[in-house]
Amino acid sequence: MNILNDFISIALELTVLFVLVSFMINIIQGFIPYRKIESIMNKSHPIISAIIAVLFAFVTPFCSCSTIPIVVNLLRNHVRFSIVMIFLFASPVLDITIMSLMTYVLGWKVSLVYIIITTILSIIIGFTLSALGFQKSLRNVILENFSYPESKGNFNINRTLKETMSLMKTVYPFLIMGAGIGAIIHGTIPTQWISTFLGGENIWLVPLAAIIGIPLYIRLSTMIPISQILIAKGMALGPVMALMIASAGASLPEVTLLHSIFKKKLVFAFVGSVLLMSTLSGFLFYLI
Repeated sequence: MNILNDFISIALELTVLFVLVSFMINIIQGFIPYRKIESIMNKSHPIISAIIAVLFAFVTPFCSCSTIPIVVNLLRNHVRFSIVMIFLFASPVLDITIMSLMTYVLGWKVSLVYIIITTILSIIIGFTLSALGFQKSLRNVILENFSYPESKGNFNINRTLKETMSLMKTVYPFLIMGAGIGAIIHGTIPTQWISTFLGGENIWLVPLAAIIGIPLYIRLSTMIPISQILIAKGMALGPVMALMIASAGASLPEVTLLHSIFKKKLVFAFVGSVLLMSTLSGFLFYLI
């Protein structure tokens, strides 16, 4: 009974917040000039373009797999390789809807540090891969029938509601799944066990969590309610964040899709970079 009550409580809180934030974001997306942003990213100073790429990733909620068509389109339109890679790394881990949930569940400090760390590391990794010449490891891929979401430049309640419902169909089930898993953990796993084996200064858990995260493919929307329970029961913040970033940033489905546009060398570099990002992020979270 306690597990059911915990599930209902977590699910209701996150559902209300998710619907409200998703609705607001879909209103904003109706005013985003996607083609103009792409043009600015291609023509501006690299640092300015990098910041725009991160902001673009922040306001366009994509999971790791749905990021790929955008990446292919950017490459096809000759946007600089470094900028495309920054967007590729930032897009799945920086989602304004999920960040709002993270702020509500884990607090503004954790959310702010998460955004700063993932932004900086995405930019550094993108420029580094470009400097090392990995653009030579791109395959010649042409994306057929691609189009950005249409920017109407005005508010349409019916369109916004439709897009909000569409987002709920793809993301909301994972949120409820996470609420269920979190409720089970809260009701069955002793706090003492989690704090003893997964808490404290066991920094070896960070790289382990990063390695485990990729094959698990746990979306951020699923991990947030789970992480709330794990942290409340004494699990260290570092391994939780490493798991979140690794599973969101380089899932197996995404790696498979990337293999169609990247040669093996770049695929391995991408996976290694996500592992590095998640591991470094986990270690940095031990400092807060």
